[in-house]
Amino acid sequence: MNTPTTERAETGLLIIGASQAGVQLAISLRGTGFDEHITLLGEEDHRPYQRPALSKEFLQDKVDKENLIFRSQEYWDEHDIELVKGARIERIERNTAADGTQDGSGVAVAADGTRYPFRRLALAVGARARRLEIEGAELDGVVYLRSADDALELKARLGDVQDAVVVGGGFIGLEAACSLHGMGKNVTVMEYGPRLVGRAVGEDTSEYFLQAHRGRGIDIRLGARMTRFVEGTGERAGTVAGVELEDGTVVDAQLVLVGIGVVPNTELAEQMGLAVDNGIVVDRHAVASDGTTVAVGDVANMPNPLPGAPEGERIRLESVNNAIEHAKIAAYSLTGRREEYAGIPWFWSNQADLKLQIAGLTLGYDSTVVRRDDAKGKFSVLYYRDGQVIAADCVNAPLDFMAVRSALGKGQNIPAAAAADPAVPLKSLVVDRHVQEVSA
Repeated sequence: MNTPTTERAETGLLIIGASQAGVQLAISLRGTGFDEHITLLGEEDHRPYQRPALSKEFLQDKVDKENLIFRSQEYWDEHDIELVKGARIERIERNTAADGTQDGSGVAVAADGTRYPFRRLALAVGARARRLEIEGAELDGVVYLRSADDALELKARLGDVQDAVVVGGGFIGLEAACSLHGMGKNVTVMEYGPRLVGRAVGEDTSEYFLQAHRGRGIDIRLGARMTRFVEGTGERAGTVAGVELEDGTVVDAQLVLVGIGVVPNTELAEQMGLAVDNGIVVDRHAVASDGTTVAVGDVANMPNPLPGAPEGERIRLESVNNAIEHAKIAAYSLTGRREEYAGIPWFWSNQADLKLQIAGLTLGYDSTVVRRDDAKGKFSVLYYRDGQVIAADCVNAPLDFMAVRSALGKGQNIPAAAAADPAVPLKSLVVDRHVQEVSA
């Protein structure tokens, strides 16, 4: 049976992906005076929503789904932004002039046959959960947590769960593990690597979280080598009942939550012939290799935005802050204003009563300073390269985070020799780099 084809009216800008970045791009464009019609396509059958709370407050029923919605329908209507839900785009047809050139216009074709003509295109397609290839991965009760539907499914299963295994000791895995533990579940975290959150923080912070979570009652297995997910028997046939390790140990589990990172959604970009390398390759203006398409947020592989970063160094950032700031740069590009994306990346992760805030990037650090105040439950690690602070991990230490973030943004420094005493506010230690260099 042929799928009926519907041709929509041409839109000035088609944004594929109703993500944080896609939503921010539409909002920022209206703020810059862009007055053409905007169409915002979301693959999910939900209004655009915030993702960070899915593994924490939403899972724990501290907030409902209405609290996660970005904007009301009235907002979209008032700003001439057409929001389309449940639209999965399968291919892009580019318009080509007689001389072989392309002006950025074309048609996006959805799975249901609907055609969305556009003058300019933005890809805010994000990333998807990385799947785990292991025996038993298809069993009922093996779940992922990336979307609202994932979170709703997970919540619906919790009533019959006493033992849960979380595969992956990154931010999502630890946040979900803390949420499940706080709801009275027996939780075991299986981390393949030698330490927790190994891609995002240094060894001192990893060790701090390991001891903190173990002290709160979560069973954490580092270097975990899983061989299969064990299937239940009898009435539980077809469902997961445990996780088997290389040594033959079986950890009971009525639920296995896999959180082992994400894969950028580059399929459309590849089909369009755009440069792709761990994401869609963009320049400092968020423009892809064709010179007309913009790509923003989690899917974009961009020049490192940190001031002073080595020339040619590229990075793909997965954070709310990056999605917002990158979308603003893309909005400028779409309106003819050439602003370069440069700023201080920052991240956060709430794990039970541990509030981690990260300022900067630790790439290339050669020394660290640890500030620890167990009486107040505060812990920070400052990272240095050639004597200059380049990043910080701050747990329950918001003043440390703000001091480092501010210093990085202003090109200032916090001398390592004085930073280790947690009783001394970091703000009081900040010096201008040129002053420090002269005194040295």
